[in-house]
Amino acid sequence: MKISGLVLAVSLASAIATSAQAQNYPWCAYYKGAGGTNCGFVSYAQCMATVSGITGFCAQNTQYQPPPGPHASYEARKHHSD
Repeated sequence: MKISGLVLAVSLASAIATSAQAQNYPWCAYYKGAGGTNCGFVSYAQCMATVSGITGFCAQNTQYQPPPGPHASYEARKHHSD
């Protein structure tokens, strides 16, 4: 009985730790009025659509780590997503 409780506790702790990882997206929205930041955008266009009309701006996420493999340049991503 104690072993099954321990296994359950370890499984639960593992699931919580996995779901608490930070999101890794290349674009951030900075909200001027509220002073908040949201770095959960895949494209510049997606970010701009979010801040449209709410006084904010978008910039590259300086903490973004792209997945391994070949990637388009920053300029190609920016113009492709407009």
